[in-house]
Amino acid sequence: MGLIKALTSSVSSGLGDQFKEFVTCPSVDKNVLIVKGEVSHGEGNKKPSEGVISNGSRITVPQGWAMMLVDNGKVIEFSSEPGEYTYDNSSEPSVFYGDLGKGILDTIKTIGSRITFGGQTARDQRVYYVNLLNVLGNKFGSPQPKKITDEKYGIIEVTFFGEYAYKVDDPVALVSSVLGANSKDVVTFDEVMGSQLKSEFVEQITKAITEVMRLKKVSFGDIGLYGSDISDKMNEILSTSWKEKYGIIVTDVAMGDINVTEASMERINKIDDASIFSDAKLQSGLMASASAEALKNAASNENGAMMGFAGMNLAGNAAAGLMNAANQNVANQQQTQPTPEAPTENTPSEAAVVTDVKFCPNCGTKTNGSNFCGNCGYKLK
Repeated sequence: MGLIKALTSSVSSGLGDQFKEFVTCPSVDKNVLIVKGEVSHGEGNKKPSEGVISNGSRITVPQGWAMMLVDNGKVIEFSSEPGEYTYDNSSEPSVFYGDLGKGILDTIKTIGSRITFGGQTARDQRVYYVNLLNVLGNKFGSPQPKKITDEKYGIIEVTFFGEYAYKVDDPVALVSSVLGANSKDVVTFDEVMGSQLKSEFVEQITKAITEVMRLKKVSFGDIGLYGSDISDKMNEILSTSWKEKYGIIVTDVAMGDINVTEASMERINKIDDASIFSDAKLQSGLMASASAEALKNAASNENGAMMGFAGMNLAGNAAAGLMNAANQNVANQQQTQPTPEAPTENTPSEAAVVTDVKFCPNCGTKTNGSNFCGNCGYKLK
């Protein structure tokens, strides 16, 4: 058995005279995930058998879809490459996996033989098409505050919302899970994703956000810049429940906003205030800014500038202790700075640079280092 790529040609009413069956993907709504192919029996097939794809039949694969031919519950042909194919049951089975990767071969071997279609006839061949398009605009949000671990603020409670995108990465795994025991002709995205997978996404994205914040060492306010990292982490977390079971992966996550609860915001403000007052330079700058604002308010005091300045003096006395503490912190920080190295023997000191000047003890005349006084001739050395 096998698929042989057919030569590109126009489809005419005479197509049925050349091929036993002509299988196409029907026109469906964008919400359709899996659909059974439409089989048209050509005029050349005088005694068509339902549930059988005859040798020499033509099968089309549209852009953005994967096609698989299932024979008695087993995937025998597969293609995700768009085009037209001729079914030849005398050749070896063929798989055109396209962008999906060679991993689809292993899935066909391990899962393809387990699609049962319980209660069907002994001979049953079907063509299924699976939507491979990226499904955008799936909204998510946290109905209740979630706890995340922030690099700077520790455990805080937040609410968040955003959108994510997903697509089918393994059509064989999907068909095996969804159509394993029934023969539905159409399956929608809503039927597969449902409330269970969507709820699981919201539940696990809190964990993904926390892990990305820890790995990237960023605070909650910057997590919106790491959508691709969150997507990768979500695929890692959802590997078993989404990828292995349904063949679905997350392709993108866009964080709309993260809002901190009131209790967590109070905690964040306290931590920020503590950070400011633990830095001597920031503390001094804050006090200087407050003093300037106080001068401005005193000058415009409704009870007169003098009353304003009197009140300011009282506040200034109270703030003096803080200023002294800030200055002391600056001094302590400066003392902890490394001291400059002492000059070495090869480095002249300031005293060595000054010319050796002597004065005559007899007349007091400057001698400029001479052995005898130039004024009175007194011997100096």
